[in-house]
Amino acid sequence: MTIVKEQAINLIKDLPDNATWDDIMYKLYVREKIEKALDDADKGKFVSHEDAKKRLLS
Repeated sequence: MTIVKEQAINLIKDLPDNATWDDIMYKLYVREKIEKALDDADKGKFVSHEDAKKRLLS
């Protein structure tokens, strides 16, 4: 079994028994976005806090 599949199964197992399909899809979506963000950060693809403030204030 692949690591991603195992992680997905564990995420679903941690949900309450009354979880809906929407709950499952949301949990998987959020996990995917977090994984992508962490990967981007590791690759240096991010904006510093100072740069973000400058962008918002200009």
